[in-house]
Amino acid sequence: MSPGTPELKRCVVAYATRERQYLWPVELGAQASVAEALAAARAVAAARGEEQGIPWESAPVGVFGELRPRSAPCADGDRIELYRPLAHDPRAARRARVQRERRGGRG
Repeated sequence: MSPGTPELKRCVVAYATRERQYLWPVELGAQASVAEALAAARAVAAARGEEQGIPWESAPVGVFGELRPRSAPCADGDRIELYRPLAHDPRAARRARVQRERRGGRG
């Protein structure tokens, strides 16, 4: 980079449904936050006609599988993820499975 040129970082914003995975590459300023990455990704999604049905404002977000606040800074190379709600609580499903197995049934 030449002197006086602001540094850019590249991230990808991801969202997955059962049918499809969306990936939106974005370039951000050096001090950008997760919220700014989401705003940039939303613009990319709109340009591609993919913004409908994405919970941009309401979904929990994380970086590489770890929850983060939207105000958190992001780093070059981060994968920022929008999470959709789980259909079933995995802990409750595991407890039910263990109880069935203890009773001798596997189904």
